[in-house]
Amino acid sequence: MSGKPKLHYFNGRGRMESIRWLLAAAGVEVCLYRMSPCLVPFSLDGSLLFQQVPMVEIDGMKMVQSRAISNYIAAKYNLYGKDLKERALIDMYVEAVIDLNELLMTHTFQPADKKEQHFATIVDKATNRYFPVYEKVLKDHGQDFLVGNRLSRADVQLLETLLMAEECKPDILVKFPLLQSFKARISNIPTIKKFLQPGSQRKPPLQEKDVPKLMKIFH
Repeated sequence: MSGKPKLHYFNGRGRMESIRWLLAAAGVEVCLYRMSPCLVPFSLDGSLLFQQVPMVEIDGMKMVQSRAISNYIAAKYNLYGKDLKERALIDMYVEAVIDLNELLMTHTFQPADKKEQHFATIVDKATNRYFPVYEKVLKDHGQDFLVGNRLSRADVQLLETLLMAEECKPDILVKFPLLQSFKARISNIPTIKKFLQPGSQRKPPLQEKDVPKLMKIFH
């Protein structure tokens, strides 16, 4: 057990979910620790830098900041391209995915009178700004993956966000046949297919009834 990465977060998606996806894609078993008063000792002895989670214990480090954690995991498990140029492309595609992911994650937190407009913003940006770019990248690259000829962090995090977008609007990919094929193809990679099965460590979407409880954890 001690050799497995230890993930400290609340029992939900949030900023830890992309980290769970990367570790699952790499076939890495992890130990999950729900956010609770047990984190206080980490905070008091200085281990919980910046007093915030997610925190991942890996290779003798107690890492915080989700991008730093994801970068380390991607590099460690060969999900970060073969050279500097591929890494730059992966970073570029991932940063855009994160922008859309942020919109999707925050939808449940919107006040009732702003939800409709926020939903419209999600659909507009997904279908007019982000998805056309990835559709074109897949067409121009002509490979099964976004970068190079092997799975990278960009593929994993794009798939995660595509599935989140479909949770928001089931037909959101209807005009993007290459993204539909990409989704099916990457979902069928054995480690990812396992992660998508019921009973895995993938977390379900946040429900509105759970928002007040979540806000108490963070405030």
